[in-house]
Amino acid sequence: MTEIADPNRAEAAADLMVVDLIQKVGDRVRKAREMKGLPRRVISEMSGVSPRYLAQLEAGEGNISIGLLKRVAIALDQRLDWFVADEEPLPPDVRKVAELYHGAPVATRERVLELLNVGPRMDQRARRIGLIGFRGAGKSTLGAMVGHTLGLPFVELDREIEADAGMAVAEVLALYGQDGYRRFEAQAIDRVIAAHEAVVLAVEGGAFAEPALGGALLARFHTIWLRASAEDHLARVRAQGGPRSTPDTPDAVGRLKCALQGREPLYARAEAMIDTSGKGLDDAHDELVALIGAQGFLGPS
Repeated sequence: MTEIADPNRAEAAADLMVVDLIQKVGDRVRKAREMKGLPRRVISEMSGVSPRYLAQLEAGEGNISIGLLKRVAIALDQRLDWFVADEEPLPPDVRKVAELYHGAPVATRERVLELLNVGPRMDQRARRIGLIGFRGAGKSTLGAMVGHTLGLPFVELDREIEADAGMAVAEVLALYGQDGYRRFEAQAIDRVIAAHEAVVLAVEGGAFAEPALGGALLARFHTIWLRASAEDHLARVRAQGGPRSTPDTPDAVGRLKCALQGREPLYARAEAMIDTSGKGLDDAHDELVALIGAQGFLGPS
């Protein structure tokens, strides 16, 4: 037998819901005003709503219109929907942090999560391998070899930056400066993360030293530090040639040793490390492939 709805009961229930809503709005207006530390008089002047009506509203006795509530919301620096939402509205400082986080690039968001110690999970790194280290460690050469062996695409972050900017890295630095180059770098890392669940990425030596970029790499890649002696770094860089080669000066090794010592605590945050000093490419390649397998960076075998 179909039950016939009682219109009087439905109307009474709706009336109670309205009373509860009015009380909730009043409570939240009062809390928002107290958080800002402002008297009703000031809110009245800012919103055009009389102090007496604001007092009635905060007491749960004023059935305010949407238009007037919007004025009060603006005066209190709150969103209109937060006065009527089921959940308690966020404090202004927490809301501001949430807005900044939502609009930040992936690299920055990952750094925030790292600082708050709420991530990352292993599956966020997927099957991405990030090779880090000073220039001359063998990231590009070994990365390409390992990618071929493991059947993974190999990406050099600098080449991604050049493709995006439409110019060489040296020109990016000359035109946009170090800060501009880092922005291109963060965008490139975001694109690699979005495009590849499995990849070998070679990262320019200074990227890991940047807090936001380093955080993104740690969170979304299995990072491996390719370490080498200052002498090996120097010899390899000179052999590579190019505009960023290290000049042949008597104190070159000493200055490079100082630079490496400064970077080592940062690079040591990587999940794993191999030392390529004094090793041929084939031996370093085999050691790197074995490490990736032993660490389970590509998942169950």
